[in-house]
Amino acid sequence: MSAQQNQDIVILDIEDGGKEVEIESTTNYIKNFLFKQWSIKLRQKVIFFRILATMVNASLTILKSLSALRKQEKDANMIKFYDFMIERIQSGTTMHDALSDYYGCFDDAEVSIIEAWERTGKLNTALIQIADQTEKVDSITRKIKGAMTYPIIMIVGMVLCTAILMIKVIPTLTSFFWDPANLPTATRYVMAVSNFFINYWFLIIIFCGFAYVGLGIWKKTKSGKYKWDMFLIKMPIFGPIMTKVVLSKFARVFSNLLSSGVAVVEAIRIVSSAVGNEVYRQRLLLLRQDIKNGQKIAESLEDDPLFPDLLISMIRVGEETAQIGDTVIKIANFYDEEVDIAIGGIQKLIEPVVLMVMAVVIWFLAMGIFLPIMNLAGTMGG
Repeated sequence: MSAQQNQDIVILDIEDGGKEVEIESTTNYIKNFLFKQWSIKLRQKVIFFRILATMVNASLTILKSLSALRKQEKDANMIKFYDFMIERIQSGTTMHDALSDYYGCFDDAEVSIIEAWERTGKLNTALIQIADQTEKVDSITRKIKGAMTYPIIMIVGMVLCTAILMIKVIPTLTSFFWDPANLPTATRYVMAVSNFFINYWFLIIIFCGFAYVGLGIWKKTKSGKYKWDMFLIKMPIFGPIMTKVVLSKFARVFSNLLSSGVAVVEAIRIVSSAVGNEVYRQRLLLLRQDIKNGQKIAESLEDDPLFPDLLISMIRVGEETAQIGDTVIKIANFYDEEVDIAIGGIQKLIEPVVLMVMAVVIWFLAMGIFLPIMNLAGTMGG
């Protein structure tokens, strides 16, 4: 362990020379929202890189390849992208610079891999690498969304049904109770919640809106981003999956950068911004400093809870055999399989929790509604 790791401090940034890495500011967040019309989906990027690699491999120039893709494109966003790229390359801009300038749609890792292979004249290899890398990210993203669809539908349905009961059904039923003071406690609580929904529904909407916007702005600050990402990797059920996704991305991007000829120190800097998690970004920046000070990667990461022992052992083997790039890509494939298995079990883990919450809500409403009815029936029967 290095001296930096033993100190009880939070490193917000470590940079000297090279390109500065920053957390997105609120201004940039608004700007990116306004420029969303130029955004490119992950799937579109995969298709773009793969088809372009095929064309370049067939000895077509970049300009001719982009022009051919532009002619057959029907999506408005992609047409704007091709027009932008063609204009920049015609003016003498390199491909990696043009991609870097396109409204933040292409990250530092993709741009750096393109730049490295442009120097060696093997651009098609870089394009295939990036397509594979992007396709993995897209596949994981779609699997997580698919696994979350059913639980989200259940939660939304529960919220809507509860709101309808509170606003429409309960006021009708409680109108038959002539003495609210003698009602059971559960019924009075249900009536109070129902009255709040009816009289102050706009406050609920305003509160939710402010909470959503406030959380979004807070997550764009350095401390907020760090705390939120720490919360994500510590969450039950989802935390281990998020960690495996980050580690897979770290290993895959790092391997691709090394195979492209990018220096280890520079590759670590690029990977730190590519993993998409502030906690890991800060730790990788510390790793970069340790490497500059002469430490090996495995030595710096040893005993760090953010990096499993298996990953560190594989990196150590790669460093000892001078084949770290090949070793690290095996780690990426391993974590991809782990993520697939974990995602497959999400629904089985979440469904009982959602059903339990629904059962509690239904039980509370049922007790509030049927207790006074049963008491009334008992009184009339007596």
